[in-house]
Formats: sequence, C-alpha cells, structure tokens
Amino acid sequence: MRFIKKMIRNRRGQALVELALALPLIILLVMGTIEFGRIFHSYLLITNASREGARIAITGASDTEITDKINEVTLTLGSGVSSDVNRYGGNPNPVEVVVTYQNYLITPVLDTIVPNPITLTSTTTMKMEQ
Repeated sequence: MRFIKKMIRNRRGQALVELALALPLIILLVMGTIEFGRIFHSYLLITNASREGARIAITGASDTEITDKINEVTLTLGSGVSSDVNRYGGNPNPVEVVVTYQNYLITPVLDTIVPNPITLTSTTTMKMEQ
C-alpha cells in the first residue's frame, strides 16, 4: 500500500509536462485549420466573382460594369482584389475574366512555413451571346 502511494506522489507533475509538450502542436493544428478555412472561403468568393463577371460580360456589359459586379461580389474580402477582362476576337468572341486576391495569413507561425501572402487566382472564359 505504501508503495502505491509513493508511485502516485511521484507522478503528480506528469500531466502538466504532457500538456506543455502537446499544447503548442494542438494550437498550431487549430490555427492551421482556421487559416485553411479562410483561404478556401476567399477562393470560393473569387471563383464566384469571376463567374458572375463573365456572365454579365457575355451579355455585352462594359468593363466598368464587370468590375463593379466583381467588387460587389467580393465586398467582404476588402481590398486586395484585382480583376482583368480580356476580350478576344473570333466568332463567337470569347471573354475571359481573371480575378486575383492576395490573402494574408493571421497566424504568425504559419508564415514561416507557407508564403505570406498567398495569391489566389480564378479565371472564367465564356463565349459572347449572339
């Protein structure tokens, strides 16, 4: 009985040491998951913006109207969104809309592992309506 009490007393700080070793890895994993979610959300927004821009471009909208629509769709991203509209010749005339976004990381440790900012690009090409 005395031996068991002595063993329990000697292991009193073991849980604290295990937590100190595991906690940084757990925090890094959670922050990495949050960053992935932010990047994926931004990519979905710019993909939708390029599709919306191409959709109104094929109806004959001007470049200003296309840019306004892209800015309206990506309003929640703030600044850093750039768009480019390319109209090609030929029959039927294709229109290409490229939307680019610079996504900055919020986790200080992750920017040593992955590049900061991460450049996201989405391109949509559609044929003009006749």
